[in-house]
Parts: sequence; structure tokens; C-alpha cells
Amino acid sequence: MLEELGQVITGIVTEKNDKKIYVQKSGVTYEVNEAVDAEIGDTIKGFVYINRNDKYKMTINPPEIQVGKYGWGEVVRSRRDLGVFVDIGLEDKDMVVSLDDLPLETHIWPDKGCKLYIELAIDNQNRMWGKIADESLIIAQSKRATEENHNDDITGVVYSTKVAGSYVLTDQKFLGFIHPNERPREPRLGEEITGRIIVVHPEGSVNISLFPRAHEVLEQDAALIYQVLKRSSGQKIPYTDKSKPEDIQNFFGISKGQFKRSVGRLMKMGIVKQEEGYTHLIKEIEE
Repeated sequence: MLEELGQVITGIVTEKNDKKIYVQKSGVTYEVNEAVDAEIGDTIKGFVYINRNDKYKMTINPPEIQVGKYGWGEVVRSRRDLGVFVDIGLEDKDMVVSLDDLPLETHIWPDKGCKLYIELAIDNQNRMWGKIADESLIIAQSKRATEENHNDDITGVVYSTKVAGSYVLTDQKFLGFIHPNERPREPRLGEEITGRIIVVHPEGSVNISLFPRAHEVLEQDAALIYQVLKRSSGQKIPYTDKSKPEDIQNFFGISKGQFKRSVGRLMKMGIVKQEEGYTHLIKEIEE
């Protein structure tokens, strides 16, 4: 195994022509990607790797992600028999995160555009792999949320997927958790999500919901009916789709048609039900 692969080294220029410069380190020759003003015998410092065509290369613009150095890389494609390919900033090499390091359920594998926090690792055959950071490294860079952050809109990246739910690092570096009941579907590993903080725990982590607030999901008439139900005694009102149009108009200031459409939508969302001449609120939406 070449121990210097995936790291920044200093090599000696051993060959130079009109197009390329080559450096050597520990008996291995690397082709330098960039045009460098150097002569034979000079030293050049750069990041060394093996590209997709199995050529030994050096770049003087090292990526953030290296052996022993973590960073965020973007997934560019996947292969079910191998894993996912991550762009770390090299023009001729993407790093594979092995399927062995990915969830068993392929429907939550990272997709194109997802982001993974990885370092590089080299195996005994000089193959370069991306290795997902241990959860402790995510926790180490996190910050504490406060009660002032409650109900804040957030954006973050899913860094772990478990049966209990999805774990997120937000843009503010808060550690977030999404319970299965607070998401319309299970996000992929590495997926960027947008949601809102619904709980701030004493230790500074947060619970996140991916569902919209009531005023964001309900049109004006439905929101009006919802608010009336919330404030009514027993959270019920003596109006249904069987009520007289003039009664609905006098109470709500909307037509019976508008009332029926809005109540119908609330019923489909599981927020209200109609029973024995009343419309009942059966589920509250966080404001």
C-alpha cells in the first residue's frame, strides 16, 4: 500500500516537457495536473491520487477531503453493486463510498446532489475509498440550540438514518431528529431537508418537523374554519355540509359552497370530522 496516497506530499521534479511535469516520491512518479514553474530537481507540494484511468497524479490544489481529513462531498451517481460516487473536487476522480457503508434499504441511499461527510481511506490494493464519518465527529462540531430557536425554519443534511428516525445536522450546526410521524416520507442519507424546529431539548438538540405550519397548508377559508374550531367549546361547531346556506353565511361570512370545499379538504387531511350535526376538530396542526 502506498501510504502517501490521498495526502499532500512533497515530491522532486524528475521529468519535464512542453506539456507536463512529473515528480517522484518513494520511487513512484506522479504527473502534475497544473502548469507549474519548476525545473528538474525542484520540489513541488501537492495532493497525490490515482485517477479513474489508473494514472498516478498530483494536484497543487488539494481537496479538503483527504486521508485523515473530513469534509462534505457531493454524490454524483450510484451503482447498486458498488456504492455511490462522491465528488471531492478532483477533475478526473470521484471517490466511491462502498455499499457496505450505506443503508441496507437502497431507497434511502444517497441520490445525486446529496452530501456526505467523509474522509479518504486506502486499501491494500491502493484503491481509494470515501469513508463516512462516525457520528461522534458530527456531534463534535455541533452547537446548542436555545428556546429562542423554537419554531425557526431550518435547512440541514441527513447524516444518519435509523429505524427510530432521521438524524440531521442543520446549517446552524444544531443536532436534529425527525420522528417518522413528522415527515411525509423517509429522507435519503445525505439529503438536504427543509423543516422547522418543534422541540428544543435541554441539552441543545432539536426535534424537526418536515410538515408545514397550519397557515402554510390551509387556504384562507379552511384556515378560518380551523381557527374557529380551535377556539370553540369542545372544539366543535353546529355547522356541517347539511347546514342552511344563510346560517353559514351569517356565521362565517362565506358561501355554503366555500364551506363545503374547505371542510372537505380538512376532512381529507384528517383534521376534522362531521358527526351528529357537528363538525369536530380531531387533530391540531402546530402554528
